[in-house]
Amino acid sequence: MSTLLVIAKEPRPGRVKTRLTPPFTPEEAAALAEAALRDTLLAVLAAPARRRVLVLDGAPGPWLPAGFEVVPQCAGGLDERLAGAFGGCDGPALLIGMDTPQVTPTLLTVDWRGTDAYFGPAEDGGFWALGLAEPDPELLRGVPMSTAGTGALQRGRLVAAGLRVRDLTRLRDVDTAHDAEVVAAGAPHGRFASELARLTAVAGR
Repeated sequence: MSTLLVIAKEPRPGRVKTRLTPPFTPEEAAALAEAALRDTLLAVLAAPARRRVLVLDGAPGPWLPAGFEVVPQCAGGLDERLAGAFGGCDGPALLIGMDTPQVTPTLLTVDWRGTDAYFGPAEDGGFWALGLAEPDPELLRGVPMSTAGTGALQRGRLVAAGLRVRDLTRLRDVDTAHDAEVVAAGAPHGRFASELARLTAVAGR
């Protein structure tokens, strides 16, 4: 079984989901981030795993369920922080972020037979999941992050290394208010959808 890694920021106002402001306030954006993180962590808990690790920028809070190891993110850009997360693993590992609250345990249940890497493309050109049968931080270092070409570049890096890559379902990251609406509509029973509906009703949006 895999180690399941979640890389995340502590959901504090002004530090997370800043592209949701406006129309949401920083406090509301943080509440949505916390709901997304809760949904993500619960999906990871329900998936088979050897270890479950939260790679965190910040401090744990009451939103963290039991069953996770918590390790701090290393310094540097996102490529370095992702590389550092894989560097702490000694066997197959699948890493996801906190931007896809629609993720399910089924999507996180992977079979490593005949596969060296898993790649989960995101609709914005990035990726929501990356799995390595033999974690090698150098496969991530130097890949430009948060661009429309990030996903293609990262997947190309895997292929160029001779890895057998299997693609996962394409998902939408929650970056903007429109993204939030689309994701919530596709996963209407999660905490994220419930929090979005609550905030929308309160504000009369």
